[in-house]
Amino acid sequence: MATALDTKASLPADLKAEAVALFERLAAQSADGVGITRASYGESETLAMKTVAEAAVACGLEVESDAAANMTVTLPGTEAGAPAVACGSHLDSVPRGGNYDGAAGVIAGLMALMRAKREGAKPRRPLKLFILRGEESAWFGRAYMGSSALFGTLDPKDLGLKHRDSGRTLRDYMAEAGAEVEVVAAGKAMITPADLACFFELHIEQGPVMVARAVPVGLVTGIRGNIRHPSVICRGEAAHAGAVPRWLRHDAVFAFADLVERLDQHWVSLLEQGEDLVITMGIVGTDPAEHAMSRVPGEIHFSLEYRSQSSDMLRFFGGIVAEEMLNVGRSRGVSFELGQALPTAPARTHPALVDHLAHVCGEAAIPYERLPSGAGHDAAVFANAGIPTAMIFVRNEHGSHNPHEAMAYDDFFLGAEALYRAMLTAPEALP
Repeated sequence: MATALDTKASLPADLKAEAVALFERLAAQSADGVGITRASYGESETLAMKTVAEAAVACGLEVESDAAANMTVTLPGTEAGAPAVACGSHLDSVPRGGNYDGAAGVIAGLMALMRAKREGAKPRRPLKLFILRGEESAWFGRAYMGSSALFGTLDPKDLGLKHRDSGRTLRDYMAEAGAEVEVVAAGKAMITPADLACFFELHIEQGPVMVARAVPVGLVTGIRGNIRHPSVICRGEAAHAGAVPRWLRHDAVFAFADLVERLDQHWVSLLEQGEDLVITMGIVGTDPAEHAMSRVPGEIHFSLEYRSQSSDMLRFFGGIVAEEMLNVGRSRGVSFELGQALPTAPARTHPALVDHLAHVCGEAAIPYERLPSGAGHDAAVFANAGIPTAMIFVRNEHGSHNPHEAMAYDDFFLGAEALYRAMLTAPEALP
């Protein structure tokens, strides 16, 4: 595993020990036998938030919850009403995921506020840590649920989204977690852009770039947006596998395969033109109540997600998807239903705030590199709300959304040091 280089970073030893203990406690609470499972708006996410809140209260920090059941930890500033310097991330995970996705940002933010308090810092502006619920799309097909509700932008229709396992609605789960669902449904913002001077999010990198380049800390230049269709249906016609020849079949699976091949060809072409795009179909299946080896499948369900840093590319590729579904439908005698689209806009981090992070890293002799984020993050919601936003990546081996996340604690301490210094010295005004 990668280790950190010698630097001027000076995160106190007691805080390092507390951070490691928190990571270990969260892991023990949410271990599922394979990896880590903290379901969005579920009991495991609530327990993790309670654990972090207890540590914050023990240090004398202020803790409160909002109408979406997000949690805010605050170190007050000396000037009443001044916009806060904020950070934050999430604690939920994908099923059988890793322990650092999201939690690294929460614990780094908590360490920053605890350190400021213990060292007697008197910031003019409050320092805030947002612990945001429901960032992962794995459970309801919708990402950024807590942060979207925070700004009053969660679509009321999303409250009817069904949980992947239980089939119960997001509304039900939010209510059980203590959210004021009617406030969320009304689109009432719980915070305004004027309340925050800026927002930082520390997160593990979820790809291999920083490991390959041997750099422990990354400064994010932008965040991909996405269009998600959680439940696409291809409808053909079920038939006997031996009795119906190819030319008379309406085979949903072969039609799906044709669509995948066509979209992949477009993907290759667009990449060759220098465009930014990734496409994923992470859920695919025929109906287990009906499928059989000897049956031509009449229906297949799948998910479709495509991501880009360009809103224009997302719109353009959406047109390609619609056109190719019509083409495959005509050639195979099937039809496609895209179902609900769940869009998330791309986001740009604030150049001056990224430069500020670079300056901080330079002063602390923390090696860093600038890079874009292929994955989505709550920070995108803050940026698109008009709040100056920046992200710190921490090197992480073996990718993410799997049990093998392997963030080295030495790397985490470097990222946490950068976050602490950046929050305490955040610019008073940003262009």
